[in-house]
Amino acid sequence: MNIISAGMVFTRGSGIGSFENALHEGWRIPGEVEYSKSNKSFAYQFDQTTIRDKAVLKKMRRADKLSKMAVAAASEALGNSGIDDIRGKNIGIITATALGAQVTTFSFLDDIIEYGESSVSPTTFSNSVHNAAASYISMVLGIRGPVMTVTRFFFSFQSALQLAQSWLNESRCEFILVGAVEQYGDVLAYIQDTKLNASPDGRILPFNLNPAYQVPGEGSVFFLVSNKDTDTALCNIEDVYLDTYEKESEKPDVNIIDTDGLLKDESVYAESLSPDIPTAAYSPVFGSMMSGSAFNCLAGALMLRNRMLYASPVQDNPHGLNIVDRTVSRDIELIRCIRYNCYENKAVICLRKKQ
Repeated sequence: MNIISAGMVFTRGSGIGSFENALHEGWRIPGEVEYSKSNKSFAYQFDQTTIRDKAVLKKMRRADKLSKMAVAAASEALGNSGIDDIRGKNIGIITATALGAQVTTFSFLDDIIEYGESSVSPTTFSNSVHNAAASYISMVLGIRGPVMTVTRFFFSFQSALQLAQSWLNESRCEFILVGAVEQYGDVLAYIQDTKLNASPDGRILPFNLNPAYQVPGEGSVFFLVSNKDTDTALCNIEDVYLDTYEKESEKPDVNIIDTDGLLKDESVYAESLSPDIPTAAYSPVFGSMMSGSAFNCLAGALMLRNRMLYASPVQDNPHGLNIVDRTVSRDIELIRCIRYNCYENKAVICLRKKQ
């Protein structure tokens, strides 16, 4: 399955160009947020005014922020494909999310408490369902293929990739927009800060392992994938392993680990690392998200396309791991993106250079 093109929105703006700039520039302190009268913390939030395609926004004036982020990322992925008449092709949509429209859901519940069941907004209710973002993508971009939303806490994006490969193999679609979207919310921030270690200075320490520190993030990444190939394709998704044994294969050139502080103890990642294979982690660029694997997958795809190793943005390294500590040109063949959940189950996305 080939990644034909990609699109994204995140804390530093819209478009994969913004993400490439962030990978070059490294860490920036995130914004402060105040989710109660007595507690301040940090969060990586997305500024909706950076969405460039105003025509898209006009078509979704009543959509919530989650759906707008998803549509903006999917629209860019479609626009970057370089394929003539791409909107006339048979395209499917698969949206992955861990928590969905949780901000809108809590707003809807607040309205019930405030105004009663008979007086709440039907628009708020319709935007609160998990499949709303995928439906907006279909409506705004004029896509008439199958639409599915995959929800699973840590492995939603990996599950979405597996489903996309099944659809392509069954010839249900010629192309698929597959991606992930998550939104920051005060309730989420309170839960994460209560149950996990909030970063005191806004830095996620991806190589610290234990203790781990989190900073909530939000954004969306979408890929246009196909079994077909194009001259502009970023790379190939060779395999996706999810809760299954990873078959023996050649050693990767780089491991990208999804350490972002959402496990209180991330020491389990050390089991998948080798001293002779460089390791990178990019969560300090976009924040802690259960579907942050999509962002790391995009970082890996850009590394393969650009033949570039991007330095890890935060390089505190108390365990002496072999980390990518500087940005250099490198002809990379194979990248593994590794994610663990709280039960120490592992998911791996294998990305290979386009042949």
